[in-house]
Amino acid sequence: MVSTAAAHSYSSNTTSVASLGAANAYIADEAEEECLVILDPRALDRQCLASALIEHEIGMTVATMGSLEDWRSKKATYPPLGAILYNLGSRKVSDAGIPEELRRITSEFSSIPLVILADTDDLSQILMALEYGARGYIPSSVGIEVCVEVVNLARAGGIFVPASSVLSMRHLIDAGSHEARSFAGMFTQRQAEVAQALRRGKANKIIAYELRLRESTVKVHIRNIMKKLKATNRTEVAFKLNDLFFEGMLAD
Repeated sequence: MVSTAAAHSYSSNTTSVASLGAANAYIADEAEEECLVILDPRALDRQCLASALIEHEIGMTVATMGSLEDWRSKKATYPPLGAILYNLGSRKVSDAGIPEELRRITSEFSSIPLVILADTDDLSQILMALEYGARGYIPSSVGIEVCVEVVNLARAGGIFVPASSVLSMRHLIDAGSHEARSFAGMFTQRQAEVAQALRRGKANKIIAYELRLRESTVKVHIRNIMKKLKATNRTEVAFKLNDLFFEGMLAD
C-alpha cells in the first residue's frame, strides 16, 4: 500500500511521489498498468530522474532500483514491466561488467524494451549498446522531454539513436575508406582492420570484441603489424599508422 504521508503534489494533475516499502515508487497515474524501472546504483540520481519523468508525463508508474536484483525481489509489488531505463552516468557500455549486465537484462526481459542513458554520445558506445539489445540510447546532453519521447518510442517498437552520432558515422566511413587505401598492400585485410583500431587507441579486448576475434588472435596480428612497421611498441605503431593514414589522404 502506498504511504500517503510520503506523497506530495508536483502539478495540478495531482501526480505524486510516494515511498513504497524499501524502494521508491513514483506513480504517474493510478490507472496505469505498466511500470518503467530506472536502474541506477546512485539513489539521488535515480530519484531525481524519476521525479522529472513524472513531471513531464511519462504516463507510466516509475520504480527506481539500485540493481536488477532489487527489481527481481520487489517486482511483485509493481504493475507489469513496460520498459527499463538503465542510467550508466559517466560509465561506458564497454566498461567491465556492463556488457554482462546488459546481456542479462535483454535475456531475462527479452520482450521489454531497454533504453540506455549515459553521459557519452560516442558512436562506438551507442552501436555496442544496440548490439547488446538496447532499443534506444539517450546522451545526457538532451532534455528530459527527449528522454520521455525515447522511452515511449521504444515501448511502441521503435529504436532511437542521437542524430549527432548518426551524422558522425559519415565521417567515420570516410576516414575508414582512407585508412583502407592507406594500409592496402602492406597488411592483410584482418591486419588492416586491427591496424585501424590500433590507430584509434582501442584496447585489445575492444578490438577482439568488435572484430569477433579471440584476444590472443588480436595479439598475433599486432605482433605481425609491429614487424612490418619495424615498431617496438604500441605507441610507435600508432605514430607510424598515423603517418601512413595522412600520407594516403594527401595522395587523394
